This record gives sequence, C-alpha cells and structure tokens, in this order.
Amino acid sequence: MIAEDSALLREGLVRLLVEEGHEVPAAFGDAASLLEEMRERQPDVVVLDIRMPPTHTDEGLRAALEIRERRPGVGVLVLSQHIEHTYAAQLLAAGADRVGYLLKDRVAQVDEFLDALERIRAGGAAIDPEVVRRLLVRTTHTDPLARLTPRERSVLEALAEGRTNTAIAHQLHISLSAVEKNLNAVFDKLDLKQGPDYNRRVLAVLRYLES
Repeated sequence: MIAEDSALLREGLVRLLVEEGHEVPAAFGDAASLLEEMRERQPDVVVLDIRMPPTHTDEGLRAALEIRERRPGVGVLVLSQHIEHTYAAQLLAAGADRVGYLLKDRVAQVDEFLDALERIRAGGAAIDPEVVRRLLVRTTHTDPLARLTPRERSVLEALAEGRTNTAIAHQLHISLSAVEKNLNAVFDKLDLKQGPDYNRRVLAVLRYLES
C-alpha cells in the first residue's frame, strides 16, 4: 500500500510496482486513509511520504511509527524530500527489521528502489546511502566515531544502509571474516557490549545516526 500526497508520484509508484509484478491493493493521498484501510487488511510493505496533509509536517512518520508498533510484521518504507536524520533514527529506534528510509530521488533509480523494497519485505532494512554519507560528513573529532579506522567506518556505513555481513563483504571486496572482525572492533570502540536484551547492530546504527 502507498500513502503519498503527490498524485503524480503516487500514480507513478503504483504503475512501476504493478509493472514489476507487485500487487498494490490501495494508494492514498494521506496517512489517515492508509491507517484506516489497514484495519481491514495487512500488506507486506507500506510506502509513505513523511510530509502529508493536513499539516504537511510529520504525518507520514507518525503513521509509520504506529504501524511499526501495532503491525510489526508489515514492512515500512518512508520517503523524504530532504535528509532528516532524526526521523531516520526514530524509525530505527524499535529495531532495524522491515524498515527503510529513502530520499525521493532514489525512486528514479528503479533497481535500487526495488532492491530496497525487497530487503524490507524480507525482514531487513534499507537506509538511503546519501543519508549515511551526509551523516558521515557531519561527525566531529569529539564524536566516538572519530575513533574508528577508515575500514571500520566503511563497514559501519554499509551496515547503516541495512546490508548483511555477506552484502558488506561483496560491496567492500573483503572477506566475510574481515567484515566480522571490523564489526566487532566497531562494537568495542562504541562500547556496545554483547547482551541478550538488545541488538548491537541496531545500537551501532542508532549511534551512527545520532552522532
């Protein structure tokens, strides 16, 4: 299902997804209508714009957070016109399962957009690479991330995009054991101890987004 107030983008998304073999049972111009429809049915994934009627502030984000809380089995992909890292952090606060945050420009890159949707449907995450790169530039020398080596930062950047260890190894052209070694170093330097009650991968991404 889709919630996007721009009729042109909304219809374009519907057409693209249908042409790629997906079913789009409903598409709306506001978040409230989407939430109402979801009382009757549960889609695999919902795609929402952050800013929608009536106030055009954060209606889509609030709807996404509600879906994450009440329907954890539904994937949520939020689209944004601009980079708003606090929103990305809020989305990931409940975990990095079935969630995504992409800039709207990414929709034009069809293969990347469809890949993100598939990752979310399969239970993973998809964070826009530009969001990750922009946040990387924002880090300062007083930030804990400044303690990471360039390779460790590259691994964390790929992790923040929602990639698995295998995908990170393929992207960076390193071995799987090297990915695991660098991730463990990241966890240690960010003081993220192993424990049964939380996911260090999620905590590392949150620390990255909040820094």
